[in-house]
Amino acid sequence: MPKQSIAVIGGGPAALFFAAFVDTDKFDVTIYEKNKQYGRKFLVAGKGGFNLTHSEKIETFIQQYTPSAFLEPALRSFTNDDLCSWFESIGIPTIIGSSKRVYPEKGIKPIEVLEAILNQLHKKGIQFKFEHEWIGWKDTNEIVINNQAVFKADKVVFALGGASWPITGSTGNWLNIFKNNGVDVVPFLPSNCAFQVDWDKKFIAQHEGQPLKNCTITCGNKTQKGEGVITKFGLEGNVIYALSPQIREQLNSSGSASISIDFKPTFSEIEVLQKLNSSNQKNNSETLKKVLKLSSAQIALIKSTTTKEEFSNSKIIAKYIKQFPLSIIGTATIDEAISTVGGIDRNALSQTFEIKNLPNQFCIGEMIDWDAPTGGYLLQACFSMGNFLAKILSQD
Repeated sequence: MPKQSIAVIGGGPAALFFAAFVDTDKFDVTIYEKNKQYGRKFLVAGKGGFNLTHSEKIETFIQQYTPSAFLEPALRSFTNDDLCSWFESIGIPTIIGSSKRVYPEKGIKPIEVLEAILNQLHKKGIQFKFEHEWIGWKDTNEIVINNQAVFKADKVVFALGGASWPITGSTGNWLNIFKNNGVDVVPFLPSNCAFQVDWDKKFIAQHEGQPLKNCTITCGNKTQKGEGVITKFGLEGNVIYALSPQIREQLNSSGSASISIDFKPTFSEIEVLQKLNSSNQKNNSETLKKVLKLSSAQIALIKSTTTKEEFSNSKIIAKYIKQFPLSIIGTATIDEAISTVGGIDRNALSQTFEIKNLPNQFCIGEMIDWDAPTGGYLLQACFSMGNFLAKILSQD
C-alpha cells in the first residue's frame, strides 16, 4: 500500500512532537515552516532556564488546565513522566528543581534539546521546507504556500501557535483564514501576563519592583500560592499568572476583577490575631515587621487602605493580613504576554483534534482555545497533543 502524505504547518513544539511519533512507514511527512529555521519560540522558552514540564502527579497536573477535560485524553496518553522518559532515551536527562519544575540536566542548553529532537526527525526521514508560509486552501486537500505554490496532502496538521511572542513568528495572523473558511474561532486575549492595578501614587513611588513573597492570591474559586512583583503597571509573577482565567472572566463580565491576598498563608486569622495581641512591640508597624515578618511593601499596602484608627485595631489588621482586597482593572497587551488564549474554538474540533467541517485537517498546540499557567504546563500540553494525534493517525 502506498504511503499517504501529511503536511504539517508550523515548526513549533507541537509540530515537532507530532513528527517525532507519527509512523513514517505509513506516512510521508513534510513540515512547512514560514521562518528560516524551526523552533524559534521553543528556544525563546528556554531563556532563563528551560522548563520542560512539571513533576506533579498526573491527577493534579490535569487540573491546571482550563478547561481540563479538553486536554485530559492527550495528557494521559503522554504524561509528564512519559516526556521525561522519552527525553532520557534521546540523550536529554532531566532534573526536578526546588519548585518541582522539570529542566534538562545542568549544562544542557535549549539548542541541544532542540537538536536532539530534530535528530530523531531526521532519522525518520521527516522533510522540512523553510520560508514556506501557509496562506490558505485551494480546496480541502490542497494547501497554498507563499501565495502561489500549491501542495496536495492526504492529511494536514496545523500547529501554528498562539499570538504571543510575535518576534518568533507566532502572530496569530492566520485566525481570519480559518474564520473565512467556516471554522469557528475565538479572538486572542493575553494570558500569563501582568495585571493592571491603580496603585496609590505614593505607594508605588516607594515600592515599585518589590516582591510579594510566600503569599497566596484568591480570585473566584481558585487560590494560588507563589510570589509576585509589584510594578508600576500592577502585579506580575507566577502567583498572579495562574489566576489568568478567573481574572479574565471577571474583567470580561464587569470591567474589573477582585482578588484577595493572604500575606501569611501558614497562619490562620486567629493565630495572626494572637500574635498581634501578644506582641510587646511598641506599635502594630513594628509587630508586622518583626513578629509577623511582613515586608515593607506589605505593611505599606495595609496602611494605604486603612485609617490610623483601623491600623491600630488588631482585629482589622489580622483580617487584612489574611484577606487583603485588591482590584484588577486591566491586562497587559498580547505582545507583553507569555501566552494567549483564543484561536480555534474547541467545539470546532473532534476529540481527536480534527476540524469538523474540514475532514483530514487537524489542529494542535497553542492555536486552540485553552489555557494553562507557566511552570511547564504550556509546553507539556503541546508535546502531549502532538504525540496523541500521531498515535491516532498511526493506528488508523
